[in-house]
Amino acid sequence: MTTDAALDAVNLLDFDLDGLAAHCERLGEKRFRAVQLFRWIHQRGARDFDQMSDLAKSLRAKLASGSVIRPLAILSEHRSADGTVKWLFDVGAGDAVESVFIPEEGRGTLCISSQAGCAVGCRFCSTGHQGFSRNLSTGEILAQLWYAEHTLRRDLNRPAGERVITNVVMMGMGEPLQNYGALVPALRVMLDDHGYGLSRRRVTVSTSGVVPFMDRLRDDLPVALAVSLHAPDDALRNELVPLNRKYPLADLLAACKRYLDTAPRDFITFEYCMLDGVNDSDEQARALLALVGPKGPVGRLPCKFNLIPFNPFPASGLKRSDNARVQAFAKVLLEGGLVTTVRKTRGDDIDAACGQLAGEVQDRTRAHERMVRAPIRIVRSAPPAAPN
Repeated sequence: MTTDAALDAVNLLDFDLDGLAAHCERLGEKRFRAVQLFRWIHQRGARDFDQMSDLAKSLRAKLASGSVIRPLAILSEHRSADGTVKWLFDVGAGDAVESVFIPEEGRGTLCISSQAGCAVGCRFCSTGHQGFSRNLSTGEILAQLWYAEHTLRRDLNRPAGERVITNVVMMGMGEPLQNYGALVPALRVMLDDHGYGLSRRRVTVSTSGVVPFMDRLRDDLPVALAVSLHAPDDALRNELVPLNRKYPLADLLAACKRYLDTAPRDFITFEYCMLDGVNDSDEQARALLALVGPKGPVGRLPCKFNLIPFNPFPASGLKRSDNARVQAFAKVLLEGGLVTTVRKTRGDDIDAACGQLAGEVQDRTRAHERMVRAPIRIVRSAPPAAPN
């Protein structure tokens, strides 16, 4: 049973290294003690202060009296036939969030949630249809990585110090940049050599286009950036990604160009969910070429496109583009000189693929009412003219 004292204790997962050093200073300890403690927590996955043998007993006693390393309770774990693992974490008050581990040759990627639900309400995303409850704390964001890394390391019998998770994508439930205050300290822990030691190129923040916070991230802690685009024009993107009404494409692309000034990669990744008859015509592919080309709103924008097969769910009213249409769309982009990939779907059998993360959300936004909309206008390519 969790005691009141434990609930009132300071959760050390909420701190980046500077924050932990400040906490230790309040306890009368030097910074190097914070570094030791930080390593025990994140590199070794320790929860029990008595395990931390190189810390003085007096410090361990101070920590035990008012601090805790508080993981999230696991509600369920599902393992896919392709090796993908999905966890459902309890974040309290009836809310639960999902995280997904995707193993691939030479790397392991963890998809992390930043909010219980999402307030953006993208038409094709099951999380958005659930609505929004609250932001996660830094500790709740990091607890997903902490649990996944150390559980998988144990399950896979990895030697001490060998990471299982080599890449992190903030692409789970929620819009990360709408939880900026908790996001940045979590990113710092991921990047810190005393923490998880990931490179900025291997940590990706995915956003639907919160322009002011894209600029702040560029200045504060630029990591790899992925932007949920999904449409080549404002009219359609307004329907698919409602945030576009506040930050239309010209503003979004300008922010992307500014981000490249400090980004660890020399391109922006655009995510594009392929929706049958909605955004998948050859004409729309050519419109994308124009959008990011020399005559686009910001001139040529270095980028790559990641085409994502839509994962249908009943409330969306949308269908997945068939493989032939996806390949034809990709061909137009490739022949136009854009680096283009088609995401391989992973974890379909456990509802862990892109856009399927739903968890459990006590919605405070009346999403079911807000998202009852008229059908999206269907746009199809005109058939080729008959030869004379």
